[in-house]
Order: sequence, then C-alpha cells, then structure tokens
Amino acid sequence: MKTYILHIFFIGLFSYNCNSQNSTRLYLPLEVIQYNTNVNAPFSVTELSQLNEVYGASLDKEILSRPNRVLAMKNLLRNRIVIENRSKPKDQKKCTLLSEVPLFDAFVSTLQRDSVFNSQEFNPLKYAFSFYSRGEHMYRVDGTDYFIIVKSQHSNNR
Repeated sequence: MKTYILHIFFIGLFSYNCNSQNSTRLYLPLEVIQYNTNVNAPFSVTELSQLNEVYGASLDKEILSRPNRVLAMKNLLRNRIVIENRSKPKDQKKCTLLSEVPLFDAFVSTLQRDSVFNSQEFNPLKYAFSFYSRGEHMYRVDGTDYFIIVKSQHSNNR
C-alpha cells in the first residue's frame, strides 16, 4: 500500500513538473512592440474615415485622446494588415472565412458587412479579427482569392 501511495505521489509530481514546464513555454515574455517611423505621421483622411465608421461618437474618447491607442491603430492599419490576391492554389491555405468573423459593432450598432468586397475600400476595423493575439492570422474573403493577413504586433518582420 505504501508503495502504491508513493507511486501515485511521484506520478503526480512528474505531471506537475511537466505541466509547469509546458506552461512556461507557452507564456514566454513577448517582444517589446517596435513601431515603424510611419506611425509618426498623422492619420490620413481614409484612416480617420475607417475609425469613425467603427467608433462613431466614441472615437475621441476611445482612440484619439489616448496616445497609446493612436499608435496602436496607426501601426495596425499601416503595418500589420495586408490584403493579398493569391490566385495560385499552392499559395492558398484553409483559413477562417470573412463571413465567419463577427462584426465589431460595440460602438456603432448599425454597422453592416460589405455586400461586395473591394480591397481598396475595405475597412478591417469593422471586423473582430484577432488583432492582439499571439502570432499571425489569415482570413479568406468568401468566394474570392483575396486573403487578409493580420501580422502579430510583436513580430519584427514588417
């Protein structure tokens, strides 16, 4: 009986050590966010229009009056979101469809999805993409060869 209890104890201890080592690997410190110099320029007319469409009357309170959020938004819009047309099947991969991504309508309840995708006029802020999770994320525009890539804010390959 003592051997059985001792055996259970060591299995539990071993499991705890394995789990704590794995969780250490999962939660390594993130790199400090490095901003490109292009975030120093003021918002463009297009960027302000995109922000206003999504934040409406709350734009000043939620973004414009908060310098860190201004930087984050400029970085997101200018450096981290890429729209690519990948017509070769070998360049395409299975990923979440744009129609499966919820709208980010927390500030403007009447926000609607685009009925037709136009890469030049697309507002990525309208969608609840994984902007701030670890790693890069890719989404496919339904029925097209367009892919929306959201780069990690912690990667240096901009």
